[in-house]
Amino acid sequence: MEPAIVLSISVAAVVVAITGISIYTSFGPPSKELNDPFDDHED
Repeated sequence: MEPAIVLSISVAAVVVAITGISIYTSFGPPSKELNDPFDDHED
């Protein structure tokens, strides 16, 4: 295969993986441990 195709597929896979991990962290079970900094400083 062409090196450019391999590089493109690799970069796309990394982007998809980071996006998936971010969505899982934001909306999945780990999201219960996240806190909202704006709620901590209510006036």
